[in-house]
Amino acid sequence: MRIAEAAAAAGTTPRALRFYEQRGLLAPPARTGSGQRVYGPAEIARVRVIRGLPAVGLTVEDLRVRADHLDLLAQDPPPRCDPAAPDGGGSDVVERRLAALDAEIARLASLRANLARRASN
Repeated sequence: MRIAEAAAAAGTTPRALRFYEQRGLLAPPARTGSGQRVYGPAEIARVRVIRGLPAVGLTVEDLRVRADHLDLLAQDPPPRCDPAAPDGGGSDVVERRLAALDAEIARLASLRANLARRASN
C-alpha cells in the first residue's frame, strides 16, 4: 500500500511515516517504479508499535537507540525486556527512562512544595 493508505492503516499521517524513516525507526520502504513508497503489513505493525511506546514514557531517541528491537514488540504477546540478554534486551533504555522520569517527578514535587509553602505565607 502507498503512504497515505499505510498511514491511515497505522493510525497516523504520511508526515509521521517520513519522520520515522528519517529518525531510523522505520527502514526506507520499497518504492514503485515512479518512486512512491510502498508499505506492507510488517511496516504497519512496526508503526503501531512506534506510536504506542511514547504513551508509556519512551521518547523518539529511546526508540532510535533500540530500533533494531522494535519488530520484536509487534509479536503477540511481545517479549519482556531481559536484562540477562547479551545486549540487555532493551532494559538499559527502560532503566534510563525510568531514572529520568523519577528525576522529573522529584523536581516537580519540589516545585509543588515550594509553591505550596509560598502560597501559605
